[in-house]
Amino acid sequence: MINISLLELLFWVGIFTIFYAYVGYGIVLYVSVKIKRIFSPAKKINSDGFEPEVSFVVPCYNELDFIETKIKNCLALEYPNHKIKFVFITDGSTDGTPELIRKKFPSVTVLHESRRAGKSAAENRSMKFVSSPVVIFSDANTILPSNAIRSIVRHYADAKVGAVSGEKRIMQKSKDNATGAGEGIYWEYESLLKKMDSELKTIVGAAGELFSFRRELFMELEEDTILDDFMLSLRIAEQGHRVVYEPEAYAMETASESVKEELKRKIRICAGGWQSMIRLKSLLNPFKDFTLTFQYVSHRVLRWSIAPMFLLLLFPLNILLFNSGILYQAMLYGQTLFYMSAMLGWYLENQRIRVKLLFIPYYFFMMNYAVFLGFFRYLRGKQAAAWERVKRGAVAPQ
Repeated sequence: MINISLLELLFWVGIFTIFYAYVGYGIVLYVSVKIKRIFSPAKKINSDGFEPEVSFVVPCYNELDFIETKIKNCLALEYPNHKIKFVFITDGSTDGTPELIRKKFPSVTVLHESRRAGKSAAENRSMKFVSSPVVIFSDANTILPSNAIRSIVRHYADAKVGAVSGEKRIMQKSKDNATGAGEGIYWEYESLLKKMDSELKTIVGAAGELFSFRRELFMELEEDTILDDFMLSLRIAEQGHRVVYEPEAYAMETASESVKEELKRKIRICAGGWQSMIRLKSLLNPFKDFTLTFQYVSHRVLRWSIAPMFLLLLFPLNILLFNSGILYQAMLYGQTLFYMSAMLGWYLENQRIRVKLLFIPYYFFMMNYAVFLGFFRYLRGKQAAAWERVKRGAVAPQ
């Protein structure tokens, strides 16, 4: 009979949780989708000639350097001109952004007030001026392909669809830094998971860079909401509507300019993650909607809470179990190598020496480090609703 101590049990539960959160869920998802295709093949929805009116809303704050490029990209999107209204909300901007839009682009509606209350407040305010059945939100620092609107809108021919999320893509450079490469790899993996989440039932968290929804389903967000796109998409899913993922509608942006800037962004997201988990606690009830709860916990809750906690505990647990067998010794050496690689990646990145092999452990470590910093920031109530500008490389139209 195998005698497993409490330390060993905790260690292996941690190993399983970490593996499942970052890799195992993808495997389970893949198998689940394959089974669903056999017993419940997807029905093709006819969207020919389906062209509802659309409001395209862009919240922006001090985007003078890029706003002309963004508006020209928007005006070039393929959709009947008389069925689309562009709304740019520039609350709090002090760099001349609203004045420039009004002067050079009279066809674009500008909403502006001096108060800067944050993105959620700006979006709430913009919805008072929107009456079209479909609303699309897009970030001001992104570039979209010409077919983005059509790729999104066609899904609304299905009455079960309540929201559609586009894909976030990171523009790679030939000599990318650890932040850019790590973020790019992360979003490629996230895109794969979202495709399968969408096919199984619904995605659990939209990409704020390009997100749409039915106007009738909009629920005003609390003004201090940090992750507006995440909260709104999950509340729509909680009502029983599907939130579909559409990778052909993608928003392109460059990676954060530096590790410091990316860490700042990640900490904000993680603080928002903790805020969201508290406010969406009803989604933890599997008796209400088992599949949605399964997807939400597996894809989000574990990554934002339990898995990082086990990552913190695993190393000291492994040290305590070092003399329990060769397997524990090998795993401790493996953990040590991984963290040394992450630290070496951090050091070399600060020295502007790029070793691509070290990008993944470094970025993975930084992501989980940000979870703890975000948690303490959330507890202290230090995360302002007003979004913080992250310095990024220049974006050029594609």
